Amino acid sequence: MADLSAAVRALQSLVAEFPELPAGAVSVTDIWDDRLELALHNGLDAFEAWRAALGISPTAVVLRTQGAARTWCLHGEAAYAGATVRLVAYAPVQAGLLAHEEAASGVAA
Repeated sequence: MADLSAAVRALQSLVAEFPELPAGAVSVTDIWDDRLELALHNGLDAFEAWRAALGISPTAVVLRTQGAARTWCLHGEAAYAGATVRLVAYAPVQAGLLAHEEAASGVAA
């Protein structure tokens, strides 16, 4: 368990420094023992609040789609309190944007 101490300390620091920010699903693993993952499933506003708090540049955020392009998946990383914090968010693709993307690509959902 001591191998996970950097990630656990980072979690403790996040809770202390940002108690007002939305909670998410937290993951710590011995595969990446210095990484803490915070996955947000409650909208992109929560991701944006955390992204700004962690100082992740908007240009460093990766946007992908999944589930037949019906779900956005955003992720970014930041060094924080001796660990890497991986921030992930999932949200439904907004209907208007999906229609625009389909028209541009010539592919219908």
